[in-house]
Amino acid sequence: MFLWQIMKLAFGALGSNKTRASLTLLAIVVGVFAVISASTAVRVIDNYFQNTMTLLGSEVINVTTRPAVLVGTDQSWRQRDPITFRQFERFQEMAELSRAISPSVTFRNTRIYFEEKSTEPNVQVMGGNEHSTRNNAYSIEEGRDLTRDDVVDARSFIVLGADVKDDLFGERNALGQRVRIDGQFYTVIGVLEAKGSAFGQTLDNLVLIPYTRLIGVYGRERNITLQIRAPSVMMINETVDEATGLLRTIRQVPPGTENDFDIETNESLRGLFDDFTGILYLFGFVVGGIALLGAGIGVMNIMLVSVTERTREIGIRKAVGANRKAIIIQFLMEAIIVCQLGGLIGMALGIAGGNILVMIMDTTFVLPVFAILAGIIGMTVIGIVFGVYPAWKAARLDPIESLRFE
Repeated sequence: MFLWQIMKLAFGALGSNKTRASLTLLAIVVGVFAVISASTAVRVIDNYFQNTMTLLGSEVINVTTRPAVLVGTDQSWRQRDPITFRQFERFQEMAELSRAISPSVTFRNTRIYFEEKSTEPNVQVMGGNEHSTRNNAYSIEEGRDLTRDDVVDARSFIVLGADVKDDLFGERNALGQRVRIDGQFYTVIGVLEAKGSAFGQTLDNLVLIPYTRLIGVYGRERNITLQIRAPSVMMINETVDEATGLLRTIRQVPPGTENDFDIETNESLRGLFDDFTGILYLFGFVVGGIALLGAGIGVMNIMLVSVTERTREIGIRKAVGANRKAIIIQFLMEAIIVCQLGGLIGMALGIAGGNILVMIMDTTFVLPVFAILAGIIGMTVIGIVFGVYPAWKAARLDPIESLRFE
């Protein structure tokens, strides 16, 4: 038989009992949707993570007292002593491999004023040094960056984030202008190039001022993050080893005890992310597998009913010369077509559902080609596995008895 004839028979079998066929297709759609949507969503999140890590810099190591990802109820990190500016300055003096070192600390979240204009009260007033811009993967769009002399002399200079520059100056030239923060005046020496957003928050609503100047205004005693740029991506592990040894010495961590700080790299964050996405994949495949098992049983049921309802048709086909092989192929193809129809609907819905995250996270559209191919093959396998018994039963019918069937 031609394929189009088999398809016509398959759709006719579905139409003979619309309720039963609809429930069977629904089970297939749900199973495939669970697998494809989970796979698509994980790919979207993975793209977002990769783009975000690029924005945050691939060679930078962050040292903090608070873990990047909190797991369970362990709150022991709260008892850790803060990383201080004195420790940062001592580390800076002792480090040999770790050369580009900067503190990262938000002294205030506040308004910034220029003449009669002001920003919203959520601008991050960041303290940094000559390495802060590059360590945070920013570039200077206008003017210049902070220098070592600016930091040593605690100069009242400021580098504006793109959002702050737009709010206060619009199309005007900001360089050389003086802005006011908490009653203190700072001269604008540079503007950062816009980076966009990460994890749902803008990366451009900030200003950068020499940390030595901000210490004089807001005080020295605060917990900071150390940012250490490795000489190259290939030397990240060596840089981490040096930083670990120096910080244990500076912070007087007793031998044999755990570090009282956390060191984070892109690779370590990637490992945590892979664990999380692995759980999502597993959940999707377990739920989808259970649904597909039920769907397969439903396919077998609808095909067995179809065999019973079409017993006379089978007898007529055998009487005019159809052999067992032709009957088996016909019913197997019908089972496969039913599975593929539900699979295609489930794939379309799964891809659309998973890509909803694209709009939420503002990242790139994902088409999970591997998952689609696996879905097509999987639906074919399910059609064969759960369709072979009904097909075999149809082929075994006696033509004479079949012709007598009413």
